[in-house]
Amino acid sequence: MRLNLRPKSQPEVNLTSLIDVVFLLLIFFMVSTSFVKQSQISIRLPESDSATVAEEPPEKIDIMITEAGTFLVNGRELINNRPETIRNALRRVSSGNSSLPLTISADANARHQYVVTAMDVAGRLGFTQINIATVNDPTTE
Repeated sequence: MRLNLRPKSQPEVNLTSLIDVVFLLLIFFMVSTSFVKQSQISIRLPESDSATVAEEPPEKIDIMITEAGTFLVNGRELINNRPETIRNALRRVSSGNSSLPLTISADANARHQYVVTAMDVAGRLGFTQINIATVNDPTTE
């Protein structure tokens, strides 16, 4: 008895579906990743003996608001939290350039009015790129 033997065909693996899934996962992780601004380390740098200090204009402006309502503009503490003081500090730091991006970082327990005051002063000075920084609390997730 003679059996018909068919030639065995090589199995094919279609990778199109696998590549689609990998790209979708890549896009998902890129979109869902949160970027956290880490706290900065305080470093004491050596001082120079020259009397002239050339101040370069900043690339961005940071306003930080503490729980007690203390304002810090680019790391320098303001003497009070009145709108006039904030306005003068922003003018001095920006050198009149209102196209710089401005970021407001407030403590979670700071009063909402402080953030609104900072946004109002920045808006009246002509700043249009105003960002509000947030931090996710890992204990609440």
